[in-house]
Amino acid sequence: QVQLVESGGGSVQAGGSLRLSCAASGYTYRTNCMGWFRQAPGKEREGVASIPTGRGTTYYGDSVAGRFTISQDNAKNTVYLQMNSLKPEDTAMYYCAAGRSWCSLRPNEYNNWGQGTQVTVSS
Repeated sequence: QVQLVESGGGSVQAGGSLRLSCAASGYTYRTNCMGWFRQAPGKEREGVASIPTGRGTTYYGDSVAGRFTISQDNAKNTVYLQMNSLKPEDTAMYYCAAGRSWCSLRPNEYNNWGQGTQVTVSS
């Protein structure tokens, strides 16, 4: 089991930036991919970005590509999501997830989830 704890959410005005962090602990050696997802009220969970724990390609959702950047610090077992040029439609609960499969933006391929951190963007 992998435990994930997100932090860094908050309220920001449109055009602003936030940096989310996800600290992983437990059986992290079994993890092949880390991902960020988000879910707004009444909407399905959406893949935001994913990054392999080793070498490989990062993936971004179409709505955030060019504005968000996922990165990781393996020494700290921490994954980050830098969010720039935030828009009101980015408002959602953001979740960190760990998976054993190849990286994707499909929520059902991730085994472990954090509790989420709220991001609110006002216009």
